[in-house]
Amino acid sequence: MNPFRPNFQKLVSPVIHLSSNWVSRCGVVLVTSAAVFWLFFFPMAVRDASSHPYLGILEFLLIPGVFIAGLGLIPLGMWLLVRRERRAGVPLAQVSPLALARTELRHLLVFVGITTAVNLILGSLFTYQAVDYMDSVTFCGKTCHTVMQPEYAAYQNSPHSRVDCVACHIGPGASWFVQSKLSGVGQVFAVTFNTYPRPIPTPVRKLRPARETCEACHWPQKFSEDRLRVIYNYADDEKNSLTKTALMMRIGGGHGSPGIHGAHLGPGVVIHYSPDDESRQSIARVEYQNGLTGRHNVFLAPNVKPEKLAKLATRQMDCMDCHNRPTHTLELPERAVNKALASGAISPSLPFVKKTAVELLRKPYASQEQAARDIPAALRQFYKSSQPEAEVARAAQALVAIYSRNVFPEMKVTWGSYPNNVGHTDFPGCFRCHDDNHATAGGEKIVQDCNTCHQLLAMDEAAPKILTDLGLQ
Repeated sequence: MNPFRPNFQKLVSPVIHLSSNWVSRCGVVLVTSAAVFWLFFFPMAVRDASSHPYLGILEFLLIPGVFIAGLGLIPLGMWLLVRRERRAGVPLAQVSPLALARTELRHLLVFVGITTAVNLILGSLFTYQAVDYMDSVTFCGKTCHTVMQPEYAAYQNSPHSRVDCVACHIGPGASWFVQSKLSGVGQVFAVTFNTYPRPIPTPVRKLRPARETCEACHWPQKFSEDRLRVIYNYADDEKNSLTKTALMMRIGGGHGSPGIHGAHLGPGVVIHYSPDDESRQSIARVEYQNGLTGRHNVFLAPNVKPEKLAKLATRQMDCMDCHNRPTHTLELPERAVNKALASGAISPSLPFVKKTAVELLRKPYASQEQAARDIPAALRQFYKSSQPEAEVARAAQALVAIYSRNVFPEMKVTWGSYPNNVGHTDFPGCFRCHDDNHATAGGEKIVQDCNTCHQLLAMDEAAPKILTDLGLQ
């Protein structure tokens, strides 16, 4: 006689008995329903139809959640039944044993084995697709539409519009992936209960260091040659008079070369700073170290009290301290209209169009929908029938596009809500430190020397000679 059979029967019989309860049956229904629904949506997943954010939530988050919940209910129901029968004094030994020779038991065991294998496959597939979906641009930009609309609109018009959000915000490796998902839990609750701030504060406090993300593609220590930059500016007069500013940007980099990157991120150079505001627009302390030359200086802003300085956090400078909006740049109206005029999106032949366009963009509107109605109507009213209707309509369309990608009334994001630290014309930027005020105890200062970063070749000239000589006029 096989001694294994009685033990096997004693083991299996209670399982069969205990699975006959309404909780476990509900679990079976949920598992089955989720599997059927997922098989229904599977063709859409193959065709990538889940680019719709809410369909993606259903397909990759809700259905897998129901599936896993059903799997959990099956053993939960068994446990609840055990506890109830114990309280009632019904021992499991009273359950009639089932012989392996019985056909229904063999069928049941085959069924359990097959369904377990299928559940493992489906569960793994659900998990993979859910993680993949949560890392997608669609999920990051469209799921929480109102909250992320400003950042997503700017992202679509940026040089990084084909780079996945997670490449910069998470990067490679499991540790930062886990950190991002844990921080995302709090964000989900904030969106659910409508407790998120408006506008969303920046900079991101727990953003991964740029040397682990940005520098996977960009290399600030690499030597870079000087680059010519031409800035177009249209006046507020009737002719929208055009002037140009030409700058030779000294990018710099490795090998001890001068320039922006060489001065801040060159070989041996490490800079730490202490901001005294949340947005890092006011810098109280700058510490410069050069391991190659041995230079070590500490520069303090004027009238900074030691007790306050001791409480400030210190950060090591990296790319994001200057390029703080590399993918989410929001423009000011004057600069945006200049670009539209230079590209031809707005015709410079329309009288006073620069001045009128900026005035219309700066007017307060309750929503983007109102701006889309009022801006074209006001522009048509301004020109009436004195200008070609097609040119006026095209200019109005360009202004609505400028407004819709820079101003978001629902999030209280307006012109200048997010400073851009590249340069120093629109926001303090470079001058946060290079202001001739931060000084060492010995009197050495962080100078405001324009030629360190660029050489001014022409300044607001109608026809700069340098551009003519280069064949760029």
